[in-house]
Amino acid sequence: MNEAELVEAFKTQMRTDPDVASAVAAIRVLLEFLKRDKGETIQGLRANLKNAIETLSGVDSSVAVSSGGELFLRFISLTSLENPDYSKCKEIMIERGELFLRRISLSRNKIAQLCRTFIKDGGRILTHAYSKVVLKVLEDAAEAKKRFSVYITESQPDQAGQKMAEALTKLGIPVTVILDAAVGYIMEKVDLVIVGAEGVVENGGIINKIGTNQMAVCAKAQNKPFYVVAESFKFVRLFPLNQQDVPDKFKYKADTLKTSKDLMEEHPCVDYTSPSLITLLFTDLGVLTPSAVSDELIKLYL
Repeated sequence: MNEAELVEAFKTQMRTDPDVASAVAAIRVLLEFLKRDKGETIQGLRANLKNAIETLSGVDSSVAVSSGGELFLRFISLTSLENPDYSKCKEIMIERGELFLRRISLSRNKIAQLCRTFIKDGGRILTHAYSKVVLKVLEDAAEAKKRFSVYITESQPDQAGQKMAEALTKLGIPVTVILDAAVGYIMEKVDLVIVGAEGVVENGGIINKIGTNQMAVCAKAQNKPFYVVAESFKFVRLFPLNQQDVPDKFKYKADTLKTSKDLMEEHPCVDYTSPSLITLLFTDLGVLTPSAVSDELIKLYL
């Protein structure tokens, strides 16, 4: 697969399956790339896969595509040096790639089962932007006959909250769209906050849609639980201490990075929320405190 075919395959995955996570779509494409690769050495194959991950990250600059691709490469490479025969090695890598894909495809269901017990009857929940994982959690809770209502920020500049509100309305869940600036005002009315994450960093903090950090600060100030739901393929080897430490490649959309002459004039798409503001993280690896994330990340990359 050349670069153009790689990009087109990724875009096709996103078009044909709107509910798929961008990282899962990227890994499907990487697996197909692995099967078609004509390289003759493991080293060459790994280099080609790294280039493919960089190409996909250039199409979708989210943290998840970068971290998911890196974890995929790490997972399939674990046994690559155990067999001297290249064709056998590649066969094992493809098998491991398919296993990795199956595992991460089940992530949302596992998270939803873990998190729904924290949603109580009569609860009022605040969430931010559009998150497929949060949507799955709320859908599961509604199917379990729990009665609750949701406040959702409109989430400028792309109004992702409106899209989330429409999805929740279709599920029969009462929802109210609020202004981004009304987070502090509405916080006293809610029982808990649930947000997704584009990336979970080494210290247990998260990178997510701009506005998440201010929501976490308000929740902390008013003693409201702030829960994060995220798949383990979003765990990324970064250790930001403030907003400036988040790399530009994650802060801005891929098109902006290519066309903008001065990023200082652009609005960032994401912000960093420190672990001190997060109550719990619900992942397919289990329910974690922010301090436990670094241990899990080490296990993923060992």
